[in-house]
Amino acid sequence: MIRGIELLGGHGVGLKLTRVLMICGLVSAVVGCSTSELARKDDSYMWLEEVEGEKALAWVREQNRVSLSYLEMAPQYRGFEAEAQKILLSDDRIPYGQLRNGSIYNFWQDKKSVRGVWRRTRLAEFKKENPDWEVLLDVDQLAEKEKENWVFKGVSCLPPEYERCMVTLSRGGKDASVVREFNLKTREFVRDGFVIPEGKTWWSWFDQNTLLVGTDFGPGTLTQSGYPMEQRIWKRGTPLLEAKVLFRGEKSDVGVWAYRSFRPEGQALIVSRSITFFESKNFYVKPNMELVEIPIPADAELQGLFQGEMLVQTKSDWRIKGARGQEQMVAAGSLVSFSAEAFLRSGKIEEVRKIFEPSKRVSLQEASTSQDALFFSVLDNVKAKIYRGKFRGNRWRVQGVAIPDHGSASVVSANDFTTDILINYQSFTIPNRLYLSRDGSRFPQVIRSLPNQFESGNLNVEQLEAVSKDGTKVPYFVIGPKERRPDGQNKTLLYGYGGFETSMTPHYLGVTGKIWSEPGNVYVIANIRGGGEFGPGWHKAAQKENRQRAFDDFIAVAEDLIRRKITIPSHLGIMGGSNGGLLVGAVFVQRPELFGAVVCQVPLLDMLRYSQLLAGASWVGEYGDPADPQMRKVLEGYSPFHNVTAEKSYPEVFFITSTKDDRVHPGHARKMVAKMKDLGHPVLYFENIEGGHSASANLQQRARRTALEYVYLDRTLGKTTPK
Repeated sequence: MIRGIELLGGHGVGLKLTRVLMICGLVSAVVGCSTSELARKDDSYMWLEEVEGEKALAWVREQNRVSLSYLEMAPQYRGFEAEAQKILLSDDRIPYGQLRNGSIYNFWQDKKSVRGVWRRTRLAEFKKENPDWEVLLDVDQLAEKEKENWVFKGVSCLPPEYERCMVTLSRGGKDASVVREFNLKTREFVRDGFVIPEGKTWWSWFDQNTLLVGTDFGPGTLTQSGYPMEQRIWKRGTPLLEAKVLFRGEKSDVGVWAYRSFRPEGQALIVSRSITFFESKNFYVKPNMELVEIPIPADAELQGLFQGEMLVQTKSDWRIKGARGQEQMVAAGSLVSFSAEAFLRSGKIEEVRKIFEPSKRVSLQEASTSQDALFFSVLDNVKAKIYRGKFRGNRWRVQGVAIPDHGSASVVSANDFTTDILINYQSFTIPNRLYLSRDGSRFPQVIRSLPNQFESGNLNVEQLEAVSKDGTKVPYFVIGPKERRPDGQNKTLLYGYGGFETSMTPHYLGVTGKIWSEPGNVYVIANIRGGGEFGPGWHKAAQKENRQRAFDDFIAVAEDLIRRKITIPSHLGIMGGSNGGLLVGAVFVQRPELFGAVVCQVPLLDMLRYSQLLAGASWVGEYGDPADPQMRKVLEGYSPFHNVTAEKSYPEVFFITSTKDDRVHPGHARKMVAKMKDLGHPVLYFENIEGGHSASANLQQRARRTALEYVYLDRTLGKTTPK
């Protein structure tokens, strides 16, 4: 996908906050304010936005001390942490990885390798119960040797040989990372090889001696969102700062990205200028470096090239006027292709070939290409199906791939230089299964399975519907005991996200299943608007000025759970992270009487300043711009930080964030906690001093965070009364 940066995986440096004492005229171009608005935004908690400030960190440590002394001293804590560690660090986990040249490349963390090892094994060996792995890079050893708290962030190798790689390493889990060249033959970093200094960098291979790089090249080279504003061509042996500029965008853009597509039939260089998070202009770069704009809708996603066809996923209806004047209509949410050669010859798209077209409850999720086939997954009423497409004689032939129903399925590994495919399947109660599709067969075979991590025999999975405030039917999954209490005395955890076209699909519960479900509690996933469960329209229905619809949907699910006597407010907890943190923050402020507990993870909460904090400006396409007076009124209407009051009674909320989260600013959670405490409301707070946007830098930290969350839920929602 060319939208190379998304909310849960971005690479941008944030904007520094402007000092309030500056006159408004100097900052109005950035924040669009008047003097009175600036004064209104200048709250007494802004000192908590100083991420590494001495006073702010002292406040953080004190909050951690109070909360941890309460949660870690609970009798449940050690048991919950041990269960979480047992599952998260188990050797029985499936070692997912990428299939290249007959080998599986995997990154693995366990009790011995806390930071992890990057390793590989041959496919035949991988199928064995205990494969013999060749370690390529030991991150624990590297961290010790270099005296750095390295967190492995990924690796990309140059096709088709895949011998030269670029390894991405983060200090403490931040998005900002260092990128270093690695030689797979010698299993060492290349002496005097390519090194991109720490930053939120976008890069791609061009050839063995050339990289495409977008990073902080100095003043004026980053967008307002903190992403690269230009892409350069960097030749080996030359200074990075002297790399030739390929394309330069605008300061107001989200960012500019470039990548080279490598296929057996040839290569292609693409540049994408992200005007907003959801709108881009895409360019094909000819061998003479001339850029030709690809005339697809701004909100469409260019998925790549395959056998001479450009693949496009539409987000809105697209009318195309053909060579003879005839019109083609492509529905929103479709997957189509068109001839790259014909386009470059005429400069127009005269015909598109339809691969997938959505229906009311069937939507496209993702697409991947192998050497000779296209694989794509769809959701049919929030349950996954996978299809294989073959392109022959200027037409597509699409057939289903045989995988189980009632779960989630995704392509784990598809490579443009091999015909083999790896597919993962899971459901709420069925552990993950890894399938191998030999030569792209429609009948893949299971080669690895995750053992049961919790007792699910007594669990039942239901898909129910709630009716939202405007009459929209909102589906949700309920996972709970087959014979749950009929009086509403079931401790229930409701999870949601509702943003950025991200779908909440069935997934094996793992740690949640062991700690929460196995003892007899209820777990609920809400498929609210703002997500992508039913295509682009489901997402757009809750964008910008319509954000309240996502909150209304979530509230409707909570009310439906109570109406059906699945639970009662004092036994109902809610959880969400990042955009989901905004979701649970907004609904507990709006309807505090509905909930007994709230877990608010790495959240956005100050919606009048979010666009000025770190990568926040890149999300204006999702939430709207606070500098726009009309949108500011909308944002102020639901911003949790601005709507919490002393008059209302709220459930005790557990806020979780990370000092090293350089995507969603920890100041959101810090300020909300400080304000709620000043207003006299009970609140708990935990800030991991490292860990990035996941609030955990390794699996041990994740186990600790998980244990804290479930101790809080178990204690706050209280014991159920006897039957």
